[in-house]
Amino acid sequence: MSEQVIDSNGRIALPSPVMSVVGNKPMKIVSFSPLHILVGSSGNVVPTVAGTLGDVTVTDLLSFYNMFRKNGSILFSLRGGTRELFFEGGEVVYAQSSFVHENLPEVLYALGKINETTLKKIHEIGGTNHSVGKVLVAKGVITTKDLWLASRQQVESIVFNLFAFLEGDFCFLPGKIDQEKVVRLSMNTQNLIMEGLRRVDERALYMRDITSLDAVPVLGDQRGQKLDEQEEHLVTLIREGRSNVKEVLRRSGFGEFEALRLVHQLLRKKVVVLEDPVVAEAKGELGDLVAIFNGALVALTRQISVLNNGFVDEVQSFLRELPQPYSYVFRDVSVQKDGSVDGGRIMGNLDGLEEGDKKRLLADSLSELIYMECLAAKESLPADESADLIKRIQKISERIKGLVGRSE
Repeated sequence: MSEQVIDSNGRIALPSPVMSVVGNKPMKIVSFSPLHILVGSSGNVVPTVAGTLGDVTVTDLLSFYNMFRKNGSILFSLRGGTRELFFEGGEVVYAQSSFVHENLPEVLYALGKINETTLKKIHEIGGTNHSVGKVLVAKGVITTKDLWLASRQQVESIVFNLFAFLEGDFCFLPGKIDQEKVVRLSMNTQNLIMEGLRRVDERALYMRDITSLDAVPVLGDQRGQKLDEQEEHLVTLIREGRSNVKEVLRRSGFGEFEALRLVHQLLRKKVVVLEDPVVAEAKGELGDLVAIFNGALVALTRQISVLNNGFVDEVQSFLRELPQPYSYVFRDVSVQKDGSVDGGRIMGNLDGLEEGDKKRLLADSLSELIYMECLAAKESLPADESADLIKRIQKISERIKGLVGRSE
């Protein structure tokens, strides 16, 4: 975070990523010293502890609140999104996340309990994890047992995935937990910590050989190897047709980490080999749309990054925090160093929609991103510079309206 100075009137200019989160919410000073100021929401619940990850680790925090049997939640602000862990008597009993792949529908999809069509419908409709789960059970799409397993898997995955983060911010909010949200996990908090640390190390080992979840596993020459039941199941999935590693993990129903371990074992036994992923291309009118938007994104990034070298990271975080259906369009999309986005990945996310729907949703999603970057330009650049840049972007928007077939 950039260095800030409080002026003689007690005012401070907050950076754009802070403003995007805090907005116009009423705040109050919780504590201060010559070395810090802790500001919290003016509501009933205010943070009692806050800081940055580094010397203090996720392991330290979970161990501390477990040891002293605290009630409340730790909110983590991380690169790409937020995660919040809820404690009751020092044990983790619930978790929530803004990372798309950790939402309940995504977990159900990853476990093979719902198909991609159902997942896309859920994202279009929206709703909370709790309400979506109840609706899916009521309609007979999943069973009560499926929902229970997925809810537990979701909470444990959010906790395990936290251990990969060495940087970020956190705050502890004391209070009682909504009993309707409590999930009885398969292990206590100390075991969650040990398992989380183990998974970070082992996943890094697996990915040294797998390198990319977009790689395509195909059967190798070592057909005489002795395989267990789970390995045989993965071999059957791979034999059925060409899918990337990510899709094989999902279809396995084992959960991502366990399935990743099995793929790694098959690679080591040379039963499976990996081929380079097929890179999708954005073609036709959709390709033209992406190209035009990327031109605007590169232009914005080039100028804003001169004064804000963390701008690309801020854009990446913004993509993760977009509401549905935009977040689904940008699912797994990385922002390049020049500010452009991967059109091929976006095309894959839009796959299955009607051509007209693709065009409209693509234009709306990229327009949302452009709008955010224009706001950042106003904050970061001198007035005349930002006005000139935004005028150029508006001309690009006119071209896009022509391609989409819209008019004011």
